[in-house]
Amino acid sequence: MTRRIAFTFLTAILLAGCNQDAANSVVPPPVALTSDAMGVFCGMNLTEHPGPKGQIITASRIDPFWFTSVRDTVAFTLMPDQPRDIRAIYVSDMARATSWEDPGTTNWIDARKAFFVIESRRQGGMGAAEAVPFGNREAADAFAKANGGKVVTFAQIPDAYVLGGDTAADQTGRSDARLN
Repeated sequence: MTRRIAFTFLTAILLAGCNQDAANSVVPPPVALTSDAMGVFCGMNLTEHPGPKGQIITASRIDPFWFTSVRDTVAFTLMPDQPRDIRAIYVSDMARATSWEDPGTTNWIDARKAFFVIESRRQGGMGAAEAVPFGNREAADAFAKANGGKVVTFAQIPDAYVLGGDTAADQTGRSDARLN
């Protein structure tokens, strides 16, 4: 009888561990942008700035980390002093945005699946060079044709582009720090 109880107890513990691993592997959905969202780096309200936004959801925090620009969102993933338990990275899908001034509150796309236009003439919400995200390649190509720049994937965004100064000139360096 005690063997049966011990076996049942051990099985319950193992199954609970499996369920916890399964829960952690589920990618959480994006959170709708509200007027309460404040940028991690600037402490400013996201809705008061034009251009695409970003949010990062981690396992150790209930609310997402919010970013007034996509450039800051990508930079966060490269900084060694920031949380490494990232579960999801979402950026505004500018292909579905109403306008540059109104990038939307629910049109998020997984950053790892987006196409980004870098080195364009458009500046992000904080007045710096921006990595403009799109949910499809055709929209990214059309934006690049109209505003300059080149189309890249999340993994192809140069580290120096998001960690460097306010311009895209001579920013081609890469490191292995990015969380892919």
